[in-house]
Amino acid sequence: MLDWLLGPRAPGRTPEEAFGDLCRALRERGIAIYRVGLFVRTLHPNVAGRAYFWREDRDQVEVDSADHSWFATEDHLKSPIHAVWTMNAETRRRLADPACPMDYPVLADLRAEGATDYVAVPLRFLSGEIHVASFASRRPGGFRDAELAALRTVLPYFTRVVEIYGLMRKARNILDAYLGPNAGAKVLAGQIKRGDGEDIHAVIWFCDLRDSTALADSMSRRDFLSILNEYFECTLEPVLQRKGEVLRFIGDAALAIFPIDGRPGEACAAAVEAAREALARMEKANKKRPLPLRFGIGLHLGELTYGNIGTPGRIEFTVIGAAANEAARIESLCKQLEVDLLVSEHVARVLPIRWRSMGSHTLRGVGDKIELFTLP
Repeated sequence: MLDWLLGPRAPGRTPEEAFGDLCRALRERGIAIYRVGLFVRTLHPNVAGRAYFWREDRDQVEVDSADHSWFATEDHLKSPIHAVWTMNAETRRRLADPACPMDYPVLADLRAEGATDYVAVPLRFLSGEIHVASFASRRPGGFRDAELAALRTVLPYFTRVVEIYGLMRKARNILDAYLGPNAGAKVLAGQIKRGDGEDIHAVIWFCDLRDSTALADSMSRRDFLSILNEYFECTLEPVLQRKGEVLRFIGDAALAIFPIDGRPGEACAAAVEAAREALARMEKANKKRPLPLRFGIGLHLGELTYGNIGTPGRIEFTVIGAAANEAARIESLCKQLEVDLLVSEHVARVLPIRWRSMGSHTLRGVGDKIELFTLP
């Protein structure tokens, strides 16, 4: 069994592949498993853990995710997985034995499937974290002693493989949450030196909450934080759903981009559609609020440098360039022109929309006038 883990044939490139390879290797070596589960906690704002399931009759790995609230449910608290997590000890139930204690609801389901034996074991990471693997058999009489001995021999080694994948997943989760998936992938690929970057062509999105100072002074910091999160969810979820990248939160403002990638029409359309939806979401949310929230969105199109800036000890992956500053200046005119969305002529001329011109304006710090438009 160890030849599979330590030999020349490396485990799969993804957790699913590695887990499926393990299950097939166990079967090939005569261990009578028909159902295997792997339960791993993770570090993610929305996902608290993932479960991987393999069944002999399907020979494929299914993946399920659990949010943070699931760990307080009865399904989890009354499961053998929770027992192993909390006690850090193996749990076995010989389901073929009529006297077997049926103290976990899942055991009745397993017995109905014809399971004769069930074992759940802790996977102990070097960090001290406890994760869980479970094995079920349909062999008459259940697992043999030699089979359990083989499992117990290989699992510490497989645990190291699971831990490596877990650390890789954790790194991606953190970078995705704090940098965004594209910037995070670039950092993981090695673009970590100050000054690393590339020139890109993109639609720049800048949004800012209006009258936020007065709003913050009228309530507790905790309540204001809750409002900010609601505002960002309304405005930026549509950006993320259309493959835009949210690069920076600046107090109650946010900077995002839609890279062109040779398709300016698609990027501009995605940005405008995201703006429409953001405004619609906020209008719906405002119906439940005593004081409506207002914000402005500025969209611009231009050249940027996308990469790392900062000090030797603290850097940020973002965009820099005149176009980013111009997008912020465009948004700042929303209040003056009494509209919620302004797009530059560079965006407007790409899209066949019957725009409403708001006239030509000189942006602060920019010499030439630029015509601005809003939706009709």
